[in-house]
Amino acid sequence: MLFRPLNILGLFLIELEKMEDERGFFSRLFCSDAFLERGLCANYPQWSVSFNDRRGTLRGLHFQAPPHAQGKLLRVARGSVFDVAVDIRVGSPTYGQHVSAILSAENGRQIWIPAGFAHGYCTLEPNTEVIYKVTDYYAPDCDRGLKWDDAALGIRWPVDPAGVRLSDKDRRQPRLGDAVSPFKFG
Repeated sequence: MLFRPLNILGLFLIELEKMEDERGFFSRLFCSDAFLERGLCANYPQWSVSFNDRRGTLRGLHFQAPPHAQGKLLRVARGSVFDVAVDIRVGSPTYGQHVSAILSAENGRQIWIPAGFAHGYCTLEPNTEVIYKVTDYYAPDCDRGLKWDDAALGIRWPVDPAGVRLSDKDRRQPRLGDAVSPFKFG
């Protein structure tokens, strides 16, 4: 596994190191020692999957507040997504900034997003399946989010906003300026 730090401290794009031969390839998707060496969580009590039947399905921007804050390790098993993480750690020099990456079954990339970030993605293909490993269990009372199209975030989603498929919950999320972040930097 190759850990590529992204432009915001704490975020990593993880690429597969493939051992190929005439049969195909073999690669590690996860190795607790590799995560621990970088000071990252290696314990994931919950794994989840999200299936999205249409291109332009947008999920996010979500996070869980303490005491059940979640770090996430994501990969796409089928299809592709435009994945986004927004820094919501108060006092961070990159507060309100985001990084994005294309994750697909074809490129095999994963993204590590620690607690303190709002996360979302938009499907780029129909029948896209995303697998999440999270560092804490889902806690509905700690479930929070940000408005996906908040101009202050400057996210350039690769779909026509008029055609985005959203949940009612995601339509009602607050803008960054109206939200109270429970996360502190440092």
